[in-house]
Amino acid sequence: MSQLRYFVLHKPYGYLSQFTPEEAGQLTLADLGPFPPDVYPIGRLDQDSEGLLLLSNDAKLNAKLLDPRHAHWRTYWVQVEGNPDAEALQQLRNGVDIRINKKTHHTLPAKAKVLEPQPGIAERNPPIRYRANIPETWLELSLQEGKNRQVRRMCAKVGFPVLRLLRIKIENLALEELPMGAHQEYAQSEIYQALKIK
Repeated sequence: MSQLRYFVLHKPYGYLSQFTPEEAGQLTLADLGPFPPDVYPIGRLDQDSEGLLLLSNDAKLNAKLLDPRHAHWRTYWVQVEGNPDAEALQQLRNGVDIRINKKTHHTLPAKAKVLEPQPGIAERNPPIRYRANIPETWLELSLQEGKNRQVRRMCAKVGFPVLRLLRIKIENLALEELPMGAHQEYAQSEIYQALKIK
Protein backbone atom coordinates (compact mmCIF):
# COMPACT_ATOMS: atom_id res chain seq x y z
CA MET A 1 0.00 0.00 0.00
CA SER A 2 1.34 3.42 -0.88
CA GLN A 3 2.18 6.00 1.78
CA LEU A 4 -0.67 8.29 2.78
CA ARG A 5 0.03 11.88 1.70
CA TYR A 6 -1.76 15.14 2.55
CA PHE A 7 -1.44 18.46 0.75
CA VAL A 8 -3.12 21.83 1.26
CA LEU A 9 -3.27 23.86 -1.95
CA HIS A 10 -4.21 27.51 -2.44
CA LYS A 11 -6.20 27.06 -5.65
CA PRO A 12 -6.17 30.14 -7.88
CA TYR A 13 -9.10 31.45 -9.90
CA GLY A 14 -9.63 29.73 -13.25
CA TYR A 15 -8.34 26.25 -12.37
CA LEU A 16 -10.45 23.09 -12.36
CA SER A 17 -10.40 21.03 -9.14
CA GLN A 18 -9.16 17.99 -11.09
CA PHE A 19 -6.07 16.82 -12.93
CA THR A 20 -7.47 16.46 -16.43
CA PRO A 21 -9.08 19.22 -18.51
CA GLU A 22 -12.61 18.85 -19.87
CA GLU A 23 -11.84 21.15 -22.81
CA ALA A 24 -8.63 22.11 -24.57
CA GLY A 25 -6.74 24.92 -22.86
CA GLN A 26 -8.29 24.56 -19.40
CA LEU A 27 -6.00 24.92 -16.40
CA THR A 28 -6.04 22.05 -13.89
CA LEU A 29 -4.32 20.91 -10.71
CA ALA A 30 -1.67 19.29 -12.91
CA ASP A 31 -0.51 22.83 -13.75
CA LEU A 32 0.10 23.51 -10.05
CA GLY A 33 2.08 20.38 -9.14
CA PRO A 34 3.93 18.18 -9.17
CA PHE A 35 1.83 15.96 -6.91
CA PRO A 36 2.18 12.20 -6.32
CA PRO A 37 0.25 10.30 -9.02
CA ASP A 38 -2.28 8.73 -6.62
CA VAL A 39 -3.51 11.86 -4.77
CA TYR A 40 -6.79 13.48 -5.69
CA PRO A 41 -8.82 16.47 -4.43
CA ILE A 42 -11.01 15.84 -1.38
CA GLY A 43 -14.03 18.00 -2.11
CA ARG A 44 -13.86 20.64 -4.78
CA LEU A 45 -13.93 24.33 -5.57
CA ASP A 46 -15.59 25.69 -8.69
CA GLN A 47 -13.35 26.90 -11.50
CA ASP A 48 -14.11 30.51 -10.55
CA SER A 49 -13.57 29.99 -6.81
CA GLU A 50 -10.26 30.19 -4.97
CA GLY A 51 -8.66 29.07 -1.76
CA LEU A 52 -8.11 25.96 0.32
CA LEU A 53 -8.24 22.65 -1.52
CA LEU A 54 -7.17 19.45 0.23
CA LEU A 55 -5.48 16.71 -1.79
CA SER A 56 -4.75 13.22 -0.49
CA ASN A 57 -4.79 9.50 -1.29
CA ASP A 58 -6.52 8.74 2.02
CA ALA A 59 -9.90 7.16 1.22
CA LYS A 60 -10.93 7.19 4.90
CA LEU A 61 -10.42 10.96 5.06
CA ASN A 62 -12.41 11.39 1.86
CA ALA A 63 -15.36 9.47 3.33
CA LYS A 64 -15.25 11.21 6.71
CA LEU A 65 -14.92 14.73 5.33
CA LEU A 66 -17.53 14.52 2.57
CA ASP A 67 -20.23 12.55 4.40
CA PRO A 68 -22.94 15.11 5.33
CA ARG A 69 -23.51 13.30 8.65
CA HIS A 70 -20.16 14.61 9.90
CA ALA A 71 -21.06 18.26 9.07
CA HIS A 72 -17.66 19.95 9.04
CA TRP A 73 -17.56 23.75 9.11
CA ARG A 74 -16.18 25.34 5.94
CA THR A 75 -15.34 29.04 6.09
CA TYR A 76 -15.30 31.39 3.11
CA TRP A 77 -14.36 34.99 2.49
CA VAL A 78 -16.88 36.36 0.02
CA GLN A 79 -16.67 39.68 -1.81
CA VAL A 80 -20.17 40.83 -2.75
CA GLU A 81 -21.73 43.74 -4.58
CA GLY A 82 -23.33 46.20 -2.21
CA ASN A 83 -23.45 46.54 1.59
CA PRO A 84 -25.39 43.68 3.19
CA ASP A 85 -27.47 44.92 6.11
CA ALA A 86 -28.33 43.19 9.37
CA GLU A 87 -31.46 41.66 7.83
CA ALA A 88 -29.55 40.04 4.96
CA LEU A 89 -26.93 38.63 7.34
CA GLN A 90 -29.66 37.21 9.57
CA GLN A 91 -31.33 35.57 6.56
CA LEU A 92 -28.02 33.86 5.73
CA ARG A 93 -27.67 32.71 9.34
CA ASN A 94 -31.21 31.33 9.44
CA GLY A 95 -30.95 29.59 6.07
CA VAL A 96 -32.49 30.52 2.73
CA ASP A 97 -34.28 28.66 -0.05
CA ILE A 98 -32.07 27.99 -3.10
CA ARG A 99 -32.61 25.86 -6.18
CA ILE A 100 -30.45 22.73 -6.48
CA ASN A 101 -31.09 20.29 -9.33
CA LYS A 102 -34.47 21.93 -10.01
CA LYS A 103 -35.56 21.37 -6.39
CA THR A 104 -35.87 23.86 -3.54
CA HIS A 105 -33.29 23.35 -0.79
CA HIS A 106 -33.44 25.23 2.51
CA THR A 107 -29.85 25.78 3.62
CA LEU A 108 -28.69 24.82 7.09
CA PRO A 109 -28.07 27.62 9.60
CA ALA A 110 -24.81 29.40 8.78
CA LYS A 111 -22.46 31.89 10.40
CA ALA A 112 -22.29 35.24 8.60
CA LYS A 113 -20.57 38.53 9.39
CA VAL A 114 -19.06 41.52 7.63
CA LEU A 115 -15.25 41.42 7.66
CA GLU A 116 -13.89 44.58 9.25
CA PRO A 117 -11.33 45.64 8.41
CA GLN A 118 -11.61 44.27 4.88
CA PRO A 119 -9.02 41.52 4.29
CA GLY A 120 -5.83 42.34 2.44
CA ILE A 121 -5.88 39.70 -0.30
CA ALA A 122 -3.70 39.59 -3.39
CA GLU A 123 -5.59 40.77 -6.46
CA ARG A 124 -7.19 38.09 -8.57
CA ASN A 125 -5.91 37.34 -12.06
CA PRO A 126 -7.88 38.48 -13.98
CA PRO A 127 -9.11 41.17 -11.56
CA ILE A 128 -12.80 41.45 -10.75
CA ARG A 129 -14.71 44.11 -12.65
CA TYR A 130 -14.62 47.42 -10.82
CA ARG A 131 -17.62 49.76 -10.83
CA ALA A 132 -17.13 53.03 -8.97
CA ASN A 133 -20.81 53.56 -8.25
CA ILE A 134 -21.41 50.16 -6.61
CA PRO A 135 -19.82 49.48 -3.20
CA GLU A 136 -18.23 46.12 -2.42
CA THR A 137 -18.15 44.30 0.90
CA TRP A 138 -16.23 41.28 2.18
CA LEU A 139 -18.21 38.78 4.24
CA GLU A 140 -17.11 35.76 6.25
CA LEU A 141 -19.54 32.91 5.74
CA SER A 142 -19.29 29.49 7.43
CA LEU A 143 -21.39 26.52 6.29
CA GLN A 144 -21.77 22.90 7.33
CA GLU A 145 -22.86 21.73 3.89
CA GLY A 146 -21.47 22.08 0.40
CA LYS A 147 -24.16 22.05 -2.27
CA ASN A 148 -23.19 23.06 -5.80
CA ARG A 149 -22.35 26.79 -5.90
CA GLN A 150 -24.13 27.16 -2.57
CA VAL A 151 -22.39 30.30 -1.31
CA ARG A 152 -23.06 32.10 -4.59
CA ARG A 153 -26.70 31.03 -4.62
CA MET A 154 -27.20 32.06 -0.98
CA CYS A 155 -25.72 35.52 -1.45
CA ALA A 156 -27.67 36.10 -4.65
CA LYS A 157 -30.87 35.04 -2.85
CA VAL A 158 -30.47 37.84 -0.30
CA GLY A 159 -29.64 40.37 -3.02
CA PHE A 160 -25.84 40.57 -2.95
CA PRO A 161 -24.17 38.89 -5.96
CA VAL A 162 -20.74 37.35 -5.37
CA LEU A 163 -17.74 38.96 -7.06
CA ARG A 164 -15.03 36.81 -5.53
CA LEU A 165 -15.03 33.69 -3.37
CA LEU A 166 -12.22 32.13 -1.34
CA ARG A 167 -12.38 29.15 0.99
CA ILE A 168 -10.03 29.99 3.82
CA LYS A 169 -10.67 27.19 6.30
CA ILE A 170 -12.16 23.72 6.87
CA GLU A 171 -12.69 23.34 10.63
CA ASN A 172 -9.25 24.42 12.00
CA LEU A 173 -7.30 23.64 8.82
CA ALA A 174 -6.55 27.12 7.52
CA LEU A 175 -5.00 28.57 4.38
CA GLU A 176 -3.05 31.07 6.49
CA GLU A 177 -0.18 32.69 4.56
CA LEU A 178 0.09 30.06 1.81
CA PRO A 179 0.61 32.00 -1.45
CA MET A 180 -1.84 31.62 -4.32
CA GLY A 181 -0.91 28.60 -6.44
CA ALA A 182 1.37 27.11 -3.77
CA HIS A 183 0.88 23.91 -1.80
CA GLN A 184 2.19 22.52 1.47
CA GLU A 185 2.42 18.93 2.72
CA TYR A 186 1.21 17.97 6.19
CA ALA A 187 1.45 14.87 8.38
CA GLN A 188 -1.66 12.76 8.88
CA SER A 189 -1.82 13.67 12.57
CA GLU A 190 -1.83 17.41 11.75
CA ILE A 191 -4.61 17.03 9.16
CA TYR A 192 -6.83 14.81 11.33
CA GLN A 193 -6.44 17.04 14.37
CA ALA A 194 -7.17 20.23 12.41
CA LEU A 195 -10.23 18.65 10.76
CA LYS A 196 -11.46 17.15 14.06
CA ILE A 197 -11.47 13.66 12.58
CA LYS A 198 -10.86 10.66 14.82
